[in-house]
Amino acid sequence: MHIVDGALSNPVVIGGAVAAVGGIAMGLKSLDLDRIPTAGVLSASFFVASLIHVPIGPSSVHLILNGLAGLLLGWAAFPALFVGLLLQAVFFGFGGLTVLGINTVNIALPAVLAWMLFGGLIGRGSPVQGAIWGAAGGAFAIATTTALVAVSLALSGDEFIPAAKLVFFAHIPVMCIEALLTGFAVLLARRVKPELFLKDRTA
Repeated sequence: MHIVDGALSNPVVIGGAVAAVGGIAMGLKSLDLDRIPTAGVLSASFFVASLIHVPIGPSSVHLILNGLAGLLLGWAAFPALFVGLLLQAVFFGFGGLTVLGINTVNIALPAVLAWMLFGGLIGRGSPVQGAIWGAAGGAFAIATTTALVAVSLALSGDEFIPAAKLVFFAHIPVMCIEALLTGFAVLLARRVKPELFLKDRTA
């Protein structure tokens, strides 16, 4: 899912960087001391999950877990996922530094949107019902991420349109896997520490 340096046009790279700065600022504002350990664990989980990937043109297929990060952190998913992406770019060369902003937006914005749509539903009803909404949030985050990556590529030139289509369809199995993982993680969290889904994460 990492777009590499040099693959995107300058307007897309600059726009992504500006949007990422805004998202990170919102995330840091919402990140209280109580949730810093959660943010660290989710950032590390994202880092590890993304290490095993299958290259596909200018992108790659791998687990992301951004849906789970968003459901637990809200806007704070932006800085948490940014740190993971930065470390991957520096230590392993995944993606790149010039595209760090757009990669952050493509992965963190769907996480925040998943929280907005499904976060409030997870804390209601039984743990199983919450897990179902969590699975929906996990699949939604991956689908939206792949769509944003495809749009980023398509906006950078017609020659990237075939790659943009391939990125989306190649991630359909990943959507299913992420839905299952996120659903089970939410089920466990609802049973062990349900207050994780009851805190206000808007400010």
